[in-house]
Amino acid sequence: MNRRTVLACISGLFAAISLSSVFAQTQGKPIRLIVPFPPGGSTDIAARVLAEPLGKILGQTVVVENRGGAGGSIGMMEVARAAPDGLTFGVATVSTHGVNPAVYKNLPYDPIKNFAPVTELVQAPGVLVVNASLPVKNFAEFLAYLKANPDKLSYASTGNGTISHMWGELFKSTTQTSMTHVPYKGAGPALNDLIGGQVMVYFDQVASAMPHIQSGKLRALAVSWPTRLAPLPDVPTYAELNLASNNDPSWFGLVAPAGTPAKDIQRVRDAAALAVNEPAVRDRLALMGLFPSGTTPAQFAQTIRKEIDKMQVLAKATGISID
Repeated sequence: MNRRTVLACISGLFAAISLSSVFAQTQGKPIRLIVPFPPGGSTDIAARVLAEPLGKILGQTVVVENRGGAGGSIGMMEVARAAPDGLTFGVATVSTHGVNPAVYKNLPYDPIKNFAPVTELVQAPGVLVVNASLPVKNFAEFLAYLKANPDKLSYASTGNGTISHMWGELFKSTTQTSMTHVPYKGAGPALNDLIGGQVMVYFDQVASAMPHIQSGKLRALAVSWPTRLAPLPDVPTYAELNLASNNDPSWFGLVAPAGTPAKDIQRVRDAAALAVNEPAVRDRLALMGLFPSGTTPAQFAQTIRKEIDKMQVLAKATGISID
C-alpha cells in the first residue's frame, strides 16, 4: 500500500469518526416538534399522526409541543429562537409562512431568514362547514340564505390573519355576501363553538372537521381540492361551483431554526418523507383528508416563497392588515 493510499485511508477514518461523534450528540435525544396552534386542529392532528413513525425511523422520540397564539407566531418564534442543533423543528403552515408575512405589519420573525426549510409533509384540502342546525342542505341553499340574510351569520376562524380568516374574507368577496368574523385561538376552540351553535360557519381544513362531519354535527358544503374527496363524494369542489379562486388547499411542512446543519436537515427530511408515505400512515392521513408529500428542502423553500407572494395579493385585495 503506497503512502497516498495510507493517508487517504487515515483521512477517511478520521472523517467517519468525526461524523459519528456529531451524530452521537443528537442520536437518542428527543426531538421537539413544535406545533404553533392549540390541540385539536388539523396541524396538531397531522403532527401527532407522524410523530411516532418519524421517531421510529430516526431512532429518537419525537415530542409534540403545542405553542398556540397570535396566528401561529408564538410557536414559530420559539422555533426561530431554538438552538440549531437538529433537535428542534416546527410545523410550518400556510398561516405561519404565507398569511402572517402578508398581513402582520410587525411580524416578530422572518419566514425566510429565520428558518431552514425541511420538507412539505402533506397537503390539506379546505372545507366549508356549517352547523347542522342551519336550514341549508347544500351550497346553493347556503348562498341563497346568506344573500337573503346579510350579516345574520357569523363565521369562525383560528385567529386574525390565519388561513381560515383569509378563506372567509375571500369567500365573502367572491360571492358578494356578508358575515361577521369571529376569531378564536385555534381550530379546537373554533370547532367547539361551531358545534355548540355560537357561530354557524367555519372555513376549516378537512382533517379537523371530518370527525364532526361524519358524526352529523357539521354539514360540509364545498371543498378546496382539484377533485372531489373520496371521504366526501357528495361535496363539490369550489371550482365546480364556479369559484376557482377559492379552490387552493393548504399545506403543512417542517422547518428548523436557521443555521441547523444541512446533515440534520437532510436526515429528518428523508425520515419524514418515508414516514408520510408508509402505507399505514398514508391510509390514516387519507381518511382525514390529508395527502402526503415529502418534497426536498429546496422545493419546500420554493413553495413558501410562492405562498407569501400569493397571500400578499390576497391580503391587499381583502384589506386584511394586523398591527
